[in-house]
Amino acid sequence: MTPMVMMLLFALFVIAVFLGVELINKVPATLHTPLMSGSNAISGITIVGAVLAAGHGGDNTLLTVVGFLAVVLATINVVGGFLVTNRMLAMFKRK
Repeated sequence: MTPMVMMLLFALFVIAVFLGVELINKVPATLHTPLMSGSNAISGITIVGAVLAAGHGGDNTLLTVVGFLAVVLATINVVGGFLVTNRMLAMFKRK
């Protein structure tokens, strides 16, 4: 990868971070739970990408290990997100 491409990707990453922080800060508290639930469902796509990355390792042990770690971390992210969403929704149930 050329230095110009790396610089462009880094600039895109920085813009995405600033945009993400601004969007999260502007969301009202009443919409936070439904948006979290939706984003957790979309995060399941990261598991598919992680499985594909793990499968392309071939004979390279490092790529296989990194792909496996990606699968584990993506699964923890999705399961943890659903648990937090379930806990938040339980707070709104009438007793």
